Amino acid sequence: MAYVIAEPCVDTKDTACVEVCPVDCIHPKKDAPEFATENKLYIDPETCIDCGACVPVCPVQAIFPEEELPEKWAKYTQIDADWFANK
Repeated sequence: MAYVIAEPCVDTKDTACVEVCPVDCIHPKKDAPEFATENKLYIDPETCIDCGACVPVCPVQAIFPEEELPEKWAKYTQIDADWFANK
């Protein structure tokens, strides 16, 4: 996995990252049925191309390269992967 969306996104779900992603790997989108029920956005570890376009547009600084993810939010690596595995 290249990037992970961590705890600062919880209950924020700003979609600026979705709009700049060149490979459409951040979900759910605002028009998706699950957008209302999810509490954060997720990066698909299989689709992400490690471009970093999402990082500077995140207003709450919730997106990290996996290797720079703070230890306190390490669980979000698996949370993102699980969300896509269950789709």
